[in-house]
Amino acid sequence: MQTLKKLQLFLENIDSYRDKALFVFINPYWPRKITPNHITYIRVLIGIILIIILFFFRIDGKSTILSLFIIGLVTDLIDGPIARGIGKVTEFGAMLDSASDRLLIMPIAIYSLLQYQKWLLFVLILTEILNGIFSLYYSSKEAYLKSNIFGKIKMVIISAGFLGILFVWPNPLPLFFIYLLWISIPFSILSILSKSTELKRPRTIK
Repeated sequence: MQTLKKLQLFLENIDSYRDKALFVFINPYWPRKITPNHITYIRVLIGIILIIILFFFRIDGKSTILSLFIIGLVTDLIDGPIARGIGKVTEFGAMLDSASDRLLIMPIAIYSLLQYQKWLLFVLILTEILNGIFSLYYSSKEAYLKSNIFGKIKMVIISAGFLGILFVWPNPLPLFFIYLLWISIPFSILSILSKSTELKRPRTIK
């Protein structure tokens, strides 16, 4: 666990520099009336729209789905750095961010993997469920867990994988992007293990 913690701290330091660099570019143009949670709500809305158009209206226009997904990824890229940069970090915001990520990814995962990659889809959903259960459990113990770097890396890898798949859809799924999705799974497991070490630590936020 000590090795895991050292790796986590190292990666979090790198991520912190990324946050600061992004905020330097965003800060001069950011309207202060728009909170980071407003950005995250956009991702929630996009996830709901994807569910509706993919599974209720059966609309599978590539450009529409890809555009919505990219907008969702952009909101995921900027809401955290803005929250930390302007001092608007909240527990609710961190929980909303995590839930909105899943809401964005899961419709795309089911849409693109159900027919040809059922086992991969099953494992992805299972790890997300386990991750969510761990977060809820530790939250119930008043040991709120901040977003950890392994979860962020997992999200980046998954996003890249599905972005690539959507670009070539409905052509056969490229193995490279399938492998990317498989690679994301160990990071999900590391995220869960990292959370398990936080139970006895002081209550923290994102």
